[in-house]
Amino acid sequence: MEILESSAINKASESSVDSNESLSRPAKKKYAVSVRWELEQEERERQGCCICSGNCTEDLNALCCCFSRRVGGFFFLCEKDDGSPIVTAGPCWPFCTFVTAPLILGLSALVTYYVLFNDDSKLPTFVAYIYIAIVAFVTASLFGVSCQDPGLLERVTDEEAGESGWLWNEQVGSFRPNDALYCRECKAVIQEFDHLCPWTGTAIGKRNMPFFKTFVVSVNLLCYLSLGLVAYFMFRSA
Repeated sequence: MEILESSAINKASESSVDSNESLSRPAKKKYAVSVRWELEQEERERQGCCICSGNCTEDLNALCCCFSRRVGGFFFLCEKDDGSPIVTAGPCWPFCTFVTAPLILGLSALVTYYVLFNDDSKLPTFVAYIYIAIVAFVTASLFGVSCQDPGLLERVTDEEAGESGWLWNEQVGSFRPNDALYCRECKAVIQEFDHLCPWTGTAIGKRNMPFFKTFVVSVNLLCYLSLGLVAYFMFRSA
């Protein structure tokens, strides 16, 4: 009898500890994402998740982002306890990963090997250091755009938001400010949404716009510098 009572006390204490831990954990944010998408996700979870769906994009997402939390068209690769994203992947991340990044790094590597480190070019050593630094800066700015939260907004259903001038968005079941728009590919409302950029793999909004402008300027500088170095090498070799 005493053993049963002690086991019951232990179970009660464990359940109280679990409840206290759940209360101490902050609730994750609910973002304004497509209601239809949420219903589809619930249906998939109810029926059981299948990796092979017959859709190439969805299959790639399932294979490469299976350890992340999906929010609309985004994948939260790293997030805070409250659900705020630290590192994200946008809906067009395969294009950025397998096209944009290889183009930048691959072509830059060819220029570095065949031009900068070629004895026939007779270029000063500091030119190679400057070029490599620019390549690193472009890569870092691309990472800043692609992996930064573009400005996902939380779901707001309070009527006071509508009275203050916010607009109701039926697709996400939430009020949104006037400067926020719904992105079909992202399946979410993004603050100061500008456009969806496949080259960077994500949407461009309020939070990653500075990184996007930096990336555009730096990648153009890298492009023209690479063309100039190749033209110089060909002229010297002629």
